Amino acid sequence: MRHDNLCYNDNVPIRSDLSQRIGLNAHLLSLAPTYRGAGINGYILNLLRHLPATQSARGRTWTCVAYLHDACFVAPAGLAVVRSRWSTRAPWRRIIWEQTRLAALSRHLALLHGLAYALPVACACPAVVTVHDLSFLRYPRAFRRFNRAYLAWMTRVAVRKAVRVIAVSESTRQDVIALCGAAAEKVVVVPNGVTPDFCPADRQAVAAFRQSRGLPERFILFLGTLEPRKNIERLIEAYAHLTQRQWRGAGTAPMLVIAGAKGWFYDTIFARVAQLGLAERVIFPGFVPAEELPWWYRAAEIFVYPSLFEGFGLPVLEAMACGTPTITSNVSSLPEVAGDAALLVAPNDPTALAEAMARVLDGPDLAAWMRAVGLEQASRFSWQRTAAETAAVYDAALGESA
Repeated sequence: MRHDNLCYNDNVPIRSDLSQRIGLNAHLLSLAPTYRGAGINGYILNLLRHLPATQSARGRTWTCVAYLHDACFVAPAGLAVVRSRWSTRAPWRRIIWEQTRLAALSRHLALLHGLAYALPVACACPAVVTVHDLSFLRYPRAFRRFNRAYLAWMTRVAVRKAVRVIAVSESTRQDVIALCGAAAEKVVVVPNGVTPDFCPADRQAVAAFRQSRGLPERFILFLGTLEPRKNIERLIEAYAHLTQRQWRGAGTAPMLVIAGAKGWFYDTIFARVAQLGLAERVIFPGFVPAEELPWWYRAAEIFVYPSLFEGFGLPVLEAMACGTPTITSNVSSLPEVAGDAALLVAPNDPTALAEAMARVLDGPDLAAWMRAVGLEQASRFSWQRTAAETAAVYDAALGESA
């Protein structure tokens, strides 16, 4: 039975062949304009949008059923949606729902996919789980105590229970094997993608966007949630070095724009700007709506993302897809995403980061080359690919559990 844009409450069973039904736990999906709408949310949203097309493309007979709460999500044809009767926005509510109601619903599924770390402990069917990163194990001090403890426990439980584990990069795959004790053969890399709206645009349109947002003609951009793992304090220190550099002619360093919503433990970021006397040179525009993200990348002269640790590093891919020269860290998954198209630096070396920024600002030929190879590198990643490779994982998991 095919489901076209069908929506149910979670107390109403979907009538379809049990052997054909795959459940997707999408309760972290949030289309609200907050920092929760970034990162994992993009993975969930784009997977839900593209998975149904893989059924007809390869003659599959199974049906995807997405379990979520967000009222704004519009399902594509071929995806059934089951909305919970009570809000799961608060973490404790979501955890209770996953361990009780989702556990019960799993009795009516052939396979359950936990799209972000979690599975019901009492899951009644074979399962797949996606692990986006293990930063809470690698950098525990960067997380609130409850978040860290729950994620560490739940991820290890889910990895043990799952028939297959999806890791979004080879770096994350190796972490899952090393830190969660997973068998190497059951952990599969399925990279994230980038949507077609992340692409270059006409210069006049980009200039008009800068003017509409009150942005300077030239600026260096960081875009991401303001939290410790993003290493923003080192970026600010590198920018301080950059402003002291002797520039050719009467030139000065472009301004620094640190865009993104406040996440957690962010007060030291603003304090560091003040300590270094950069209040007039650093702009904090706050949260950037999803529909505006490509324009911010396009408007920047350089995108700099010196994160200490990333499971994938989607902003790097998005920036390159928009044709923006990109500088990022040489650690975790970031070299996988950037390839040879970005400048890679040690994240804890502000001097090296400043030198990398100066190279791009001083080198128009280098910047032009980075734009070209960045576009080529970004073209290797798409959400269609992510969905197709995820569907292949389902096929393997269903075949193994048959």
